[in-house]
Amino acid sequence: MQRSIKDYFIISLKGIAMGAADAVPGVSGGTIAFISGIYEELITTISNVNFSLFRTLFKEGFTPFWKRLNGNFLVALLSGILISFVSFMRLAKYLLENHPVLIWSFFFGLIVASIYFVGKQITKWSPSVVLFLILGTLAAYYISNLPALATNDNNSFLFFAGAIAICAMILPGISGSFILIILGAYKTLSDALHDFNITRVAIFASGALIGLLSFSHFLKWLFKHYHNLTLAILTGFIFGSLNKVWPWKKTLTWHMNSKGIKEPLLQKSVSPFHFQGENHLVWAIILMAIGFLVIFILERLGSKK
Repeated sequence: MQRSIKDYFIISLKGIAMGAADAVPGVSGGTIAFISGIYEELITTISNVNFSLFRTLFKEGFTPFWKRLNGNFLVALLSGILISFVSFMRLAKYLLENHPVLIWSFFFGLIVASIYFVGKQITKWSPSVVLFLILGTLAAYYISNLPALATNDNNSFLFFAGAIAICAMILPGISGSFILIILGAYKTLSDALHDFNITRVAIFASGALIGLLSFSHFLKWLFKHYHNLTLAILTGFIFGSLNKVWPWKKTLTWHMNSKGIKEPLLQKSVSPFHFQGENHLVWAIILMAIGFLVIFILERLGSKK
């Protein structure tokens, strides 16, 4: 695929949007990739990383390898994700701690728009498509209400947690960090990163890499053979995740982060009129509208070839 510098700049902007989403616990960067028109290319690119690809490097040289890897696309996207994730993380942390209603309002509007733009890509509706939409919705809603397991320090468990969490990260809907919390691996990984425990980080990364490569092949196969059903269940995942990003919450249980600070774990969605504290209703509605417009702009960029 021939692309101009402008095309790669737009891909980097989409990466920035993905990184900003991933910096917020509960929001998946896969949702942004999907509605911005790069999701299937991303899955295909990841699934093409195999032994055959590296044989191309040794037998034919770097240029054919880079072209088959879709290297320019990956560099443009990953650079945007990295820049955004690092720079937005501090801002996201501040907003989540001091203005949670406002930041969740923005992401609520963003995800509502995503449901429409992803769902409209379904080319033919049928009873089976509706069924998969409902199943995806129920699955995401159920996951968003799961209690966390006890923290598990076992290295084998950390490997499998990495494989499972990375699958969530590339799926629209619930984020990988939230899955790690549910599995009881979030604190273990946070401690390993904080203590520079290279062994544990490597174990987690190995699981994530194997999970990513395996799951991307499965998703590529699903899109090829069951395109509408796959779109339906992914749309359901996004719809079901709305419960996670509803701005007005009542905290039911807490968990300790790697620094020993209490953070909300299980929360119950409540009406803004029954919210304990300032509901910021006017600003919340404005930010929902801005979130919707951001998705509209990204979808327009994604629809341009």
